[in-house]
Amino acid sequence: MEYHLQTGSHTVYALQYHFVTVTKYRADILTDERLERVAEVAHEIAEDFEADIKNVDGGTDHVHILFTTKPTTDLTKFINSLKGVTSRRIRQEYPEVKQTLEDAFWQPGYFLV
Repeated sequence: MEYHLQTGSHTVYALQYHFVTVTKYRADILTDERLERVAEVAHEIAEDFEADIKNVDGGTDHVHILFTTKPTTDLTKFINSLKGVTSRRIRQEYPEVKQTLEDAFWQPGYFLV
């Protein structure tokens, strides 16, 4: 793995993360179109947190997001925003998803390394 070092006024860092979350009940509802929409929303959220989304991929019941960020980023808030906003937008834009998964789009937990 090649590290691309970033610098701040008094720091040098290479913080790379792999985030994985699954749909509620592991429902097979992530089509290519919906996965692309998750990626678009993730990029919007990342701008607010000064994070850089490197890749978004997944299957019908899960998503992988690779990203880099600054040491000062509050990862808990960033991940909660990713999950909350993507859930809300997907359920608003795709009514059939809201019928299948009424209260939430993602499972409560996630994997981050």
